Amino acid sequence: MALPSVAPGAASQQDEMVTPYEPPLRKAVFLDRDGVLIKSNVVDGMPISVLTLDEMQILPGVPEALRDLHEAGFLLIVATNQPNVASGRQRRETIEMMNLRLRNRLLIDDIKVCYHNDADGCACRKPKPGLLIEAATQWSIDLTASYMIGDRWRDIDAGAAVGCRTILIQRFYREPLHIQPDLSVASLGEAARAILLHTGFPRPGAG
Repeated sequence: MALPSVAPGAASQQDEMVTPYEPPLRKAVFLDRDGVLIKSNVVDGMPISVLTLDEMQILPGVPEALRDLHEAGFLLIVATNQPNVASGRQRRETIEMMNLRLRNRLLIDDIKVCYHNDADGCACRKPKPGLLIEAATQWSIDLTASYMIGDRWRDIDAGAAVGCRTILIQRFYREPLHIQPDLSVASLGEAARAILLHTGFPRPGAG
């Protein structure tokens, strides 16, 4: 059986009508690192990042919360300010080793880091949303379908600036919020449960 004949020029017209396939944008949960995934020291009501690999402690419930979000289809991307590098208090290599340990132990797709301080005037230091925008471009993320979880005002402001829903892990630091988060919770586990409920996924263990 012969294939049906095509009139000259018909194929090119059909080709012009075909819309190139564009994969759907993905959804993500952006996470601050210190105070969300790992323990921060608190001095005079303010969080202080740990400086050595030996000091780094993953907070209770973090692996389970990330697993539940991963199973629900979220990209998990850390967006963290690390100004101790700019100030000379910490070596960049130490930060990279700490982040490598987190990637080896937790379900994390990517870690975006700003090594500057406020005086540098960069676009990536939260509350500016540069880290989130960079990740969204690289991973094809729909920011308005995504979430930002942090423990400080900088995290909330960065997420709000690009249309993410924002969740504050309330540590009661001695600093005011500039923007009210969409939700305040006590832990990453509670934040994960709220996200799953909001997006219609069954609670882990249910069913």
